[in-house]
Amino acid sequence: MGVRTLVMGILNVTPDSFSDGGRFPDADAAVQHGLRLMAEGADIVDVGGESSRPGASPVPEDEEIRRVVPVVERLAREPGAVVSVDTCKARVAEEAVAAGALVINDISALRADPRMAEVAARTGAGVVLMHMKGTPRDMQDNPVYGDVVGEIAAFLAERGEVARKAGVPAEAIAYDPGIGFGKTPAHNLELIRRLAEFRGLGGPLLVGPSRKSFIGAVLNLPPSERLEGTAAAVALAIAGGADVVRVHDVGAMVRVAKVADAVVRGLA
Repeated sequence: MGVRTLVMGILNVTPDSFSDGGRFPDADAAVQHGLRLMAEGADIVDVGGESSRPGASPVPEDEEIRRVVPVVERLAREPGAVVSVDTCKARVAEEAVAAGALVINDISALRADPRMAEVAARTGAGVVLMHMKGTPRDMQDNPVYGDVVGEIAAFLAERGEVARKAGVPAEAIAYDPGIGFGKTPAHNLELIRRLAEFRGLGGPLLVGPSRKSFIGAVLNLPPSERLEGTAAAVALAIAGGADVVRVHDVGAMVRVAKVADAVVRGLA
């Protein structure tokens, strides 16, 4: 567990993301939002050019690069900025890291592109390995687990070993159980409830509950009205051992994390 919880701000440069697709249609708008996230206290800004919402279709590599790299390059120039790139494609990651990204956030855990592990090792970028059952197009088609926590922990341990064998240092690997990616609402609630069981992976834990459908299922509210539900999930994730929380509403969640850290880590 780190000294305090880090807040990763979500910057979707996409027309079709589930919550904020189309809000930042060009690089200028995206950069301005990224700067707002930093001003609100984001420790990391996560830039993505391909939607991973349920049912989403893949984006051509060149188009993803066109969306992402100029934004990464401009944000990375800011003093103290830490920018991550949310991608499953090795060439997108390679170009984003060359433009200044320090972290590769791969929702496929290095499975989608056979070159990704090598790129991560060669560039020296940090890596987030996430669990996803299936692909965004089919991940919510009746996901079934025997033991959702045990199966996901075993998967993440195996993917961590793959990354290490490729040359990624153990200390550069973070793990994400993949809230909302091939899970029912009950699975997502159980993952947060039992998050401490993932501490055995030996690396930082990243949790991304922001505005997701399991919150909507509990509250019967659309994504735009899930702030309080997200805050509850973030606070409970921190209590369970999350080191990084990935969120849309950075300013509010920075305040939530500060109070949760005061309780959990004694950081009054």
